[in-house]
Amino acid sequence: MAASPALRVVEHQAYVFKSFWRGTLFAYVLNPLLYLGALGFGLGALITQNQGDVNGLPYVVFVAPGLMAAAAMMAAAGDSLWPIMAGTKWLRVFHAMVATPIAPRDVYTGTVIWTSLRAGMGAIVFLAVAAALGAVPSMWGVVAVPSAALTAAAFAAVLSAYAATQETDLRFRVIMSLVIMPLFLLSGTFFPVSQLPDGLQTLAWVSPLWHGVELCRASTTGTLALIDLVHVAVLAGVVLCARFWGTRTFAQKLAP
Repeated sequence: MAASPALRVVEHQAYVFKSFWRGTLFAYVLNPLLYLGALGFGLGALITQNQGDVNGLPYVVFVAPGLMAAAAMMAAAGDSLWPIMAGTKWLRVFHAMVATPIAPRDVYTGTVIWTSLRAGMGAIVFLAVAAALGAVPSMWGVVAVPSAALTAAAFAAVLSAYAATQETDLRFRVIMSLVIMPLFLLSGTFFPVSQLPDGLQTLAWVSPLWHGVELCRASTTGTLALIDLVHVAVLAGVVLCARFWGTRTFAQKLAP
């Protein structure tokens, strides 16, 4: 049976990835592990000494799943802005794809799937190292990998759709600085959202990253419950809603 056109796009991305995968190690694996070492064990030792556990968890156990979800978001954001601009304008690789039986919607779907898969691969390595360091106390921690991939998909779906509407990358750094970085800091990665002022708590709760962090943390600590289905539903809802937008923006951008 022939592969779907979207999977052909994923296959193309995988072939390209084979040529430069080493250059992505820092963003996907080493950077979050450095955060884990510096904050989870370094700062975490001071927090535990002076304050005790955070939400009933040693700080390194609390922060590790947050870093996994946040790393997935950061990597997905970077892969869904400039590479989309390259495909639609600078290198016009996507235009070459739609000259075949692959449709613009397949290009969009394939790129989102590939970004999610890359985030999942990074999450596997991060989880293995974090578990070896004692930061993943539950065997349910393996569920954090698809949780991180779903978090990446939510951001990739939205940002890829947006990037296809742009003619330059001038706004991309603004998005990274004023949207992605604040979410990284204020979505429950490093401290409970309940410690934020009321207004910022509300903003954190509507952030896809917060839902991803909660899912990953429930997985690594073995506290998965029915409420986590809400987090899954929110992230999946973001992906599905963004898909309607993304298929339109890609069709407009890649129209002959």
